[in-house]
Amino acid sequence: MTFVITYMNSKKSLSVLLAAIGLFASLQSCGNNDIRLANQRNPKVTQRDSQTPKTPQNSLAKFDLKKSARLTDSAMFLAGMMVKDTRAIAQLTQSSVWQKHATSFATAWSNLEAQQLSQVRKWSGEELKSINQTSQPIFYPFSGPDFLYAYSFFPHGSEYVLVGLEPVGKLPDIEQLSTSQIKTKLQEIDSSMNTILGLSFFRTKAMKVELANQGVLPILFVLMARTDNRILDVQYIGLDKDANIRVFDQKSQDKSLIPGVKISFVKEGKSQPQTLYYFSTDLSDSGLQKTPQFNKFVKKLDNPVTYLKAASYLMYNSYFSTIRNLILSQSTSLLQDDSGIPVKYFEQQKWNFKFYGNYTKPIDLFNKQYQPELRKIYTSDRKIKPLDFGIGYNFKVNQSNLMLANVEEKSQSKP
Repeated sequence: MTFVITYMNSKKSLSVLLAAIGLFASLQSCGNNDIRLANQRNPKVTQRDSQTPKTPQNSLAKFDLKKSARLTDSAMFLAGMMVKDTRAIAQLTQSSVWQKHATSFATAWSNLEAQQLSQVRKWSGEELKSINQTSQPIFYPFSGPDFLYAYSFFPHGSEYVLVGLEPVGKLPDIEQLSTSQIKTKLQEIDSSMNTILGLSFFRTKAMKVELANQGVLPILFVLMARTDNRILDVQYIGLDKDANIRVFDQKSQDKSLIPGVKISFVKEGKSQPQTLYYFSTDLSDSGLQKTPQFNKFVKKLDNPVTYLKAASYLMYNSYFSTIRNLILSQSTSLLQDDSGIPVKYFEQQKWNFKFYGNYTKPIDLFNKQYQPELRKIYTSDRKIKPLDFGIGYNFKVNQSNLMLANVEEKSQSKP
């Protein structure tokens, strides 16, 4: 299998869906009616949720539940799931086009759940138990739209901060689409899914082509629906020079803002909202030099857990040293495969390490990024636990690896 990963296309990814099915994807937007946004002439400045008082338990009162139902039903329609509340959208599920999409999607997800996600959740429940007993922010750079694995490993994050080069994009106004337009949208979903079949990540070149115009928002919606989450609200946002979040109209042309989206969601049956941020920005040294507010934003995160997967080995390079150093200085825990940060950059006295799976060498595309230090750890430590699921570029079972690094207790307090 050939992997083509382009420079800095925060790729990371998605799941292992078993070749042949289609998941999500980008959609050219036909309207923006589902998202009510602030007037672009007077954008609202907000602080990150973690910097303001937490939403009280069992309190969803601040959300427009009618709007929430429509957003959720749109996500379920795209994900091939039965729509619950919006009659106009529910009627569209009677078409043969949608039913074919739903059938193939259900089969794909069932296979993914049985062969991958159930093992990931079981492993997470055992090996990440102490982390998941809290509600820390989850920072996932080079992620693209991969909400699925961030949520599967860390289901209780107060907020998820995903970062990629791919644009935010728009949602289609499903009720306003013609039959042919619906068919096109669902085919786009299937096509995007086909690029990652059998993998646990998005392939960067495919994302660059397929998401250039449509963006990541429809993919995020599909993944939220399929992980049993109800979407409460969606806002287009930008990160200003002071690292404050501005809610704005998507038509705004303010190039000084780092563009993004904020999605509020809640697990079915639960009452505590969670938040996902996706920012479209360049994490190279030159990119971050142009947008220093992103560093400020990350430094506001309250004891974040960082997750890295299929990161194109970018942080092996000197021109990704800023984001590498930021992660190492700000994170209290870090879960990654070998494509993240090389072990040589970790201060041994600061971190506790646990290794899982197997490490031999990177795939051929990244064969120059071999870590002899990491190989030595795997060959000398017989207590390393196996992984019964595939993850990252070496995605076959017994070929994948994970490293969990936790800051020593004495070092966890920040200055």
